Amino acid sequence: MEDTVFDDQVAAGCQLRLATDNDWSMVRKWLRMPAVEKWLGPVSSTEAEVIRALGANHSIARIIEWHGKPVGYAHAVDAMTWGDALPENLEAGTWDMDLFIAEPAARGCGLGPVALAELRSEVFATTLATAVCVFTSVENELAVRAYEKAGFRWSAIWQDPISGPMWLLISDRPQV
Repeated sequence: MEDTVFDDQVAAGCQLRLATDNDWSMVRKWLRMPAVEKWLGPVSSTEAEVIRALGANHSIARIIEWHGKPVGYAHAVDAMTWGDALPENLEAGTWDMDLFIAEPAARGCGLGPVALAELRSEVFATTLATAVCVFTSVENELAVRAYEKAGFRWSAIWQDPISGPMWLLISDRPQV
């Protein structure tokens, strides 16, 4: 993993725990929050994505906790399981990551990059992933900055059939 600098207090308070079916009602409520829906897109498609991640063998689904309280959701999925809906040039072995910080009190304090870095580390430690990627709206500069802070690099602009133009950002497996 590339060296990234995070606020020690934010990092110390962040934990990712296994997301289970029991978390579904909380995550579903979060997906309907205007601030979350604004950047993730239509609730029906994001619900389908979360349900698929919660039940897939080739996925890691986590609840982001901050100081012991659930504040967001994250998952990583082998991108090839999404089928033809991804950019043609996405390398086999790439895992697609997504996350959001739902609780307003936890937004804007640097928690997103910390959670991203933790999830990326878990993907590389537990899978044969060659890289991880994230997609975010070209209009969501705050997310792009969080991804950059977590060590992702810009790769391309991709036209998502549901959400429109998206930045594709990549983080390669660290060389040993």
